[in-house]
Amino acid sequence: MLMAFLLHHLIQEGAQRTPDAPALVFKQVTLSYAELHHALTQVAAALRRCGVTHDERVGVYLPKQFETVVTFFGASAAGGVFVPVNPILKPEQVAHILRDCQMQVLVTSPDRANLLSEVLADCPDLRHILVTDEPTTGPAPPLHCPVQEWSSFADEAAVQPELRRIDADMAAILYTSGSTGRPKGVVLSHRNMLAGAQSVASYLDNTQGDRLLAVLPFSFDYGLSQLTTAFTVGACVVLMDYLLPRDVIRAVVRHGITGLAAVPPLWNQLCTLPWPEEAVNSLRYITNSGGAMPVSTTQQLKASLPSTEVYLMYGLTEAFRSTYLPPDQVDSRPESMGRAIPNADIQVVRPDGSECDAEEPGELVHRGALVALGYWGDPEKTAIRFKPAPGLPAGLPSPELAVWSGDQVKRDAEGFLYFIGRNDEMIKTSGYRVSPGEIEEVAFQIDGVEQAVAFGAPHRQIGSGIVLVIQTALATLDEGTLMAHYRAHLPMFMLPGHIEILSALPRNPNGKIDRKALSVRFHQIFADL
Repeated sequence: MLMAFLLHHLIQEGAQRTPDAPALVFKQVTLSYAELHHALTQVAAALRRCGVTHDERVGVYLPKQFETVVTFFGASAAGGVFVPVNPILKPEQVAHILRDCQMQVLVTSPDRANLLSEVLADCPDLRHILVTDEPTTGPAPPLHCPVQEWSSFADEAAVQPELRRIDADMAAILYTSGSTGRPKGVVLSHRNMLAGAQSVASYLDNTQGDRLLAVLPFSFDYGLSQLTTAFTVGACVVLMDYLLPRDVIRAVVRHGITGLAAVPPLWNQLCTLPWPEEAVNSLRYITNSGGAMPVSTTQQLKASLPSTEVYLMYGLTEAFRSTYLPPDQVDSRPESMGRAIPNADIQVVRPDGSECDAEEPGELVHRGALVALGYWGDPEKTAIRFKPAPGLPAGLPSPELAVWSGDQVKRDAEGFLYFIGRNDEMIKTSGYRVSPGEIEEVAFQIDGVEQAVAFGAPHRQIGSGIVLVIQTALATLDEGTLMAHYRAHLPMFMLPGHIEILSALPRNPNGKIDRKALSVRFHQIFADL
């Protein structure tokens, strides 16, 4: 049996071990592991005919469908590096990614290729655009030559020997959402991605019998990991782009989903909806990452899904996943990030790298096999975030690099971690450092609050005033009601100086609330004070 050390080996192993087992479901069609492996082999051959070789970048600008997944793993088999491009991005945003990583090949659909026609002239490295048909309705080869003049090569892609690769080689580049400045490309090795998948599958107790629902974008590391985690154990992934939260619950019922991953904005909506008995019975676990889940949301989900295990997790794209809170700890410490995942070392350190005491705030530092290779083409930003790991023996001639997250956390006496805020998000007001999360948590205690975002804006008297923006559909929820609640629960220095009520909050392409956009919008709110 092949030992997986490159990403596409996960599919190859599944095809050898359980060829007829379901691997991927899209709409009404299921691909077995044997069919999926056959398809990615064909795609790899076609990419090699396009000239893809060691470390060359292959962009994938498609919604969730068979072609998307097959191209990811086909690029790996061809020796290339796949770059998921969020399908909701606009042409200028896509062009930035194409230029930034000097992308050589782009796989997309006819309509998206047409959208990009005006920006492609500014992407000089792009040699080929491979255009798919409409989503396939069966296990036919999903990738073919385009009819446009962008490239020309024969349909019959000759079988070529696999390039020699090792697990330290590049596998993927994931672009951050770009809430501050231009998106950065986080470079992941095969070792990074396999170690992460194996670690997560171990603590989630994933098995071949699991069916995971992929609702998050594959350009988001948390979304992409649904594929790698499932394929590590030979499980099945159901692909879904949902329109409404209730569609997610319907898919859970329809496909007998056992594992569901989502981010707080989606969970905040799902927790208010009824869960049919079929969903209650099938869901073995749910997971949260991409931000802290409000305690009230966790409690509502546990009440609706009494037999479902809840995993609260923390991660960052530069190291994929860092911590998780076991389900048996959720009731006793629902605000905790948990402790380090298997095969990761998590430290809380002072600016000089010395370890913080219990309950002392410090920066979270992650070291181990999941730490990415850095930011593509940006050695300066890489040097800021990827630095020698603290606490290693002084005699090491080449210190191991760790990710210095920029997140402020604290560790309690039992070793459980608690998120405080990002170094660049902490609100410095009236001489105090205030965590946005503390302000937001109070808002979620109020019935009708769907989302809440707190941040600081310049204030001449106190340094930064606190701005609170909430999302609600209740016309009766007003500023006076909110302020009365805050006065009852927080000291004066933590009270919002301005409250804004919106029907919807801006989101970035990964579905997270766009804090940067809100901060810019209300930057001058205290200017006249």
